[in-house]
Amino acid sequence: MIPHLDRAREPALRARLDAQAKPPGALGRIEDLAVQLALISGSERPKADKAVLMVFAGDHGLTASGVAAYPSSVTQAMVATLLAGRASANAFAAAVGADLLVVDAGVAAELPEHPTLIRAKVAPGTRDASVEPALTPAEVETALGRGVALARAVAKDFDILAMGEMGIGNSASAALILHRLAAAPLQDCVGLGAGHDADGFARKQAVLARAAARSAATAPLDVLAEFGGLEITMMAGAILGAAEAKRPVIIDGFIAGAAALAAVRLSPAVADYCVFAHRSAERGHALMLEALKAKPLLDLDLRLGEGTGALLALPMVRAAARLIADVASLDDVMSGRI
Repeated sequence: MIPHLDRAREPALRARLDAQAKPPGALGRIEDLAVQLALISGSERPKADKAVLMVFAGDHGLTASGVAAYPSSVTQAMVATLLAGRASANAFAAAVGADLLVVDAGVAAELPEHPTLIRAKVAPGTRDASVEPALTPAEVETALGRGVALARAVAKDFDILAMGEMGIGNSASAALILHRLAAAPLQDCVGLGAGHDADGFARKQAVLARAAARSAATAPLDVLAEFGGLEITMMAGAILGAAEAKRPVIIDGFIAGAAALAAVRLSPAVADYCVFAHRSAERGHALMLEALKAKPLLDLDLRLGEGTGALLALPMVRAAARLIADVASLDDVMSGRI
């Protein structure tokens, strides 16, 4: 069972920040973030130097019904691009000094060996959720378990875990997860995804309406089974595992948010360990953040995924950790003790 953070320590942490050589509260939400990091770590000097982005990849049977503007083969191509170091997430990871790992949760292809590839495939993609459950209960359990185990292992070497994804069709799956776990109207959850035109968007809406009508699932494990996907489910497990390991976990945008929503519905205290990177331009993300009671750090009209928004938020997380650990007190400044 993941415990809530011990808020009894918060007043002392706030007092530490207020005593620093700056006006109390002058750094706004960065101070809130500093307190969160200190509570997660159990220390007034939280570590934030070593960070890793975990990009979970998987394919979706829903693409067969036309919910995506691109074929499933693009998932494999983009995974290859990530492994080659040439994707947007690679560029951002290099810019902010983060490692990057790609996790094959359910890509519909055999991927070649690579030093930054983690083989965790549960199945070669999901089934078409518009006609049948995307996953079996056993596949959900396996994906969650592998995600938990991966995060626990990675947390031994890293101070911060960030979550990203790659999977053609996964905005459709995320929209269905949001619809059921937030009890939000489906039409408010479905966005353009990766570049639909008007006809494609209408088709996506119709397919997801059929999928939603097929099942009345609302419990988180049932929702994941009915609507997938493997990368979302494994990412939900990784978020749970990061919280168990007492590591802050940076949540990217709409797809990673769906994984976080599932993880929080499974274990509400997980929300204490999540840092929400940004407000996505994808329709439905505002509803998702509201359901999670989350305030994102950035609002840059991003909608790429891959963990790009999480990486852009990483310097702010590191700055918050440095704030509470390194800044001198006003008393020290005035007495010349620095």
